[in-house]
Amino acid sequence: MDQREIETLQYYLKEYGQQAEVFAGQLELMENGRMEALAAIEALEALVASDDGTVLLQIGGGASLKAKVLNPEKVLLNIGSEVIVEKTNPDAVEYLKDRITEMEASQKKVAEALEKLRAQMNEIAKRLEQGYRQASAPESPTAHRHTHKDNDEEE
Repeated sequence: MDQREIETLQYYLKEYGQQAEVFAGQLELMENGRMEALAAIEALEALVASDDGTVLLQIGGGASLKAKVLNPEKVLLNIGSEVIVEKTNPDAVEYLKDRITEMEASQKKVAEALEKLRAQMNEIAKRLEQGYRQASAPESPTAHRHTHKDNDEEE
C-alpha cells in the first residue's frame, strides 16, 4: 500500500467520522423530541384526570407556578413551520402518538445508516492498520535472496 492510498483512507475515515457525528446528533435530537412528546401526552392525560385543572407551570430557571388551566379540553399544537392548530385533548394526544411513531421510524433509519457507516469505518481502519504495518516493516529484498541462495546451496 503506497502513501497516497494511506492518505486517501485517512481522508475517508475522517469524513465518515464527521458523518457519524452528524447522525449521532440527529439521533439525539429525535430522542429529545420523542421524550418531549411523551411528557406532553402524560401531562395532557393527567390534566383531564385532574379534579380542578391545577398544574405546575414551569417558567424557566427552575421556577414553577401553580396554574389553573381554564379549558383543558382545548390544546394548541405547533404542527411545524410555526403553524399552530387547536385540537381537542384526545386528538392532541393522538397526534403526539403519531408523531412519536414517525420519530421512532426515522430514528431506526438513522441508526441503521450510522451502523453501516461505522462498519465501513472499521473496514477502513483495518486497511489503514495493514498499510501502517506494511509501511513500517523493513523491506529487504536482499534478505529474501540470501535465504533463497542458502536453500540452493543445501541442494
